[in-house]
Amino acid sequence: MAENSATQGTTLFSPYKMGNFNLSHRVVLAPMTRCRALNGIPQPGLAEYYTQRSTNGGFLITEGTLISNTAAGFPHVPGIYNEEQVEAWKKVVDAVHAKGAIIFCQLWHVGRASHQVYQPGGAPPISSTNTPISNRWRILMPDGSYGIYPKPRALEAYEILDVVEHYRKAALNAIRAGFDGIEIHGAHGYLIDQFLKDGINDRTDEYGGSIGNRCRFIIQVVQAVVSAIGAERVGVRISPAIDHLDATDSNPLGLGLAVIERLNKLQVDLGSKITYLHVTQPRYTAYGQTESGKPGSEEEEAHLIRTFRKAYQGTFICSGGYTRELGMEALAQDEADLVSYGRLFISNPDLVLRFKINAPLNKYIRKTFYTQDPVVGYTDYPFLNKGGQEPLSRL
Repeated sequence: MAENSATQGTTLFSPYKMGNFNLSHRVVLAPMTRCRALNGIPQPGLAEYYTQRSTNGGFLITEGTLISNTAAGFPHVPGIYNEEQVEAWKKVVDAVHAKGAIIFCQLWHVGRASHQVYQPGGAPPISSTNTPISNRWRILMPDGSYGIYPKPRALEAYEILDVVEHYRKAALNAIRAGFDGIEIHGAHGYLIDQFLKDGINDRTDEYGGSIGNRCRFIIQVVQAVVSAIGAERVGVRISPAIDHLDATDSNPLGLGLAVIERLNKLQVDLGSKITYLHVTQPRYTAYGQTESGKPGSEEEEAHLIRTFRKAYQGTFICSGGYTRELGMEALAQDEADLVSYGRLFISNPDLVLRFKINAPLNKYIRKTFYTQDPVVGYTDYPFLNKGGQEPLSRL
């Protein structure tokens, strides 16, 4: 049962006011790397992909979008740091807006989850640490093969403010491109998470050691972006309990609460709230997958999300292995305001409709997640009204 009367009867299809945005339902397109932006430039295929998944009053978050020329760790991911990229994104955003949807750009720097082949001049990737990601993980190379993560270079303290500035400029570029706002990617073992997690951050300066010091970078980024484009256009994503790319922490609950405490304080100081907090939980067993770390018990995970939800003073988005049923349950029990879906949205461009009428879902094809074909495995998954009520046999 819902914990308060405000959530009685809340479903994935209930409207929601997210800051200044009026959403017609609560099914969110989660950010997902798809590697279709050739040479970092959004192509027409991206406009088709996002438009297919747009609904009137729906909310979409783009794939991770590079804030600088040192930010990449995958082939052919889009950037938002030069004019050509900004102009290309305008076409995508305009197409989404024409469907009546709201779209945020996820700002991304992978940090040590990169390789010299992706770095200017073949330099080592930057991070909070000089320690590389372990051989448990592999990096996707431009030729489609998988390589070993190299030793990164720990940023000097004075350099960190330059990276903060890259986030600020990228946010301004996103607004110029027409985006309704941005999401700061502070999750999943990438650069910001490399500062947050004590399993990675081994610094002895003001950015390392105590939990307050480890939170310093993310809060500086949030402050810089908010000052540039306004709190009402800024979302933040964190994943305290996800150990993807060795991003472990000795106290995930405490870390998440520390970030939330600082976001709450920032909101009070500003006199306005950021758009949302987006938290990933490690529940991948719904798909028989544990690719982003070992999930804890369902009760442990539920407690984690509930605690973060209760602590954060604002719109709360949850993600991580949600099905239709799990999403409905999360909303009914007031564990979230919105639920973001990733892989199910890849193979079901009309996921909102399918959820609404409880129709069968197309199965996703994992081998085409990160290929460069602008159609196959990207924009060719069938709609109900084009492919009939049953998933195609090839899927």
